[in-house]
Amino acid sequence: MLSPVARRAATTISRTTVAMNPRVQRLPAALLQRRTLISAILHGSQAAKEEGQHDIQQHSKLVARGKYIHAFEGHRVKPSHTEEYKAAAEKYYTGLVADPELHVKLTGSWETVIGPELDTFVHILEFENYGGYDRSMELIRGPKHTENFNAMRPFINSRWSQLCQEFAFFPSAPPHNEGGIFELRSYTLQPGSLLEWENAWRVGIEARRKVIAPVGAWFSQVGRLHVVHHMWQYKDLKTRKLMREKAWSQQGWPETVVKTARLADIMDASIMSPLAFSPLK
Repeated sequence: MLSPVARRAATTISRTTVAMNPRVQRLPAALLQRRTLISAILHGSQAAKEEGQHDIQQHSKLVARGKYIHAFEGHRVKPSHTEEYKAAAEKYYTGLVADPELHVKLTGSWETVIGPELDTFVHILEFENYGGYDRSMELIRGPKHTENFNAMRPFINSRWSQLCQEFAFFPSAPPHNEGGIFELRSYTLQPGSLLEWENAWRVGIEARRKVIAPVGAWFSQVGRLHVVHHMWQYKDLKTRKLMREKAWSQQGWPETVVKTARLADIMDASIMSPLAFSPLK
């Protein structure tokens, strides 16, 4: 059954179509309405799409910290050229941070050592919201930084990127050198469930903080959508196991897991090692 929004949209589309197409004017009204309803079911009405987009924007305003944009850049590197890639990546990313005109910060750079995509490196850049991102990217595409970027390209098989925002309750950790491993947990949520996810995690994260402090949490706004990333840091895998087991004894954490697990279609966990030039390590 169509929602009220879809039915209103179907009626509007039907009237518009009749007015603009003389051939459609000769169709019986009942047949025309059935065709319009079928089209709305299969393809989605324009009114419903606009309403859905409005909801997404409102959810982002409610859950986002709003101060920064974080660009996730993933590079799938040729296995035989990882060392050459690391050297080229260090020159490129430290060059971005050192350029005073860019106003860009490097949150961190890591190599995936266990996970669904090995030989993959993840870099997270911090920009001063979308306006800052636009200005910085225009300068990054200039000759100086393009030369350094092109020096990496021969070692890369493929790339992916996302623009993300921090959750308001979960700002990124400042640069530190504590050693150990990082875990990047990525969840592909069911569309429309971000606000419910955030409400549950806002409570649950306080329980986790009693066991281990988080590194950061973000949700995607450009690129693959409906994706949430959480990052944690542990001394080693044994410590990770102990900390995760201990968290289950904290009041509020089991309930958070139960509430949020049903909202995710895909879950990935990657163990990563920080690169030498990473501010977080």
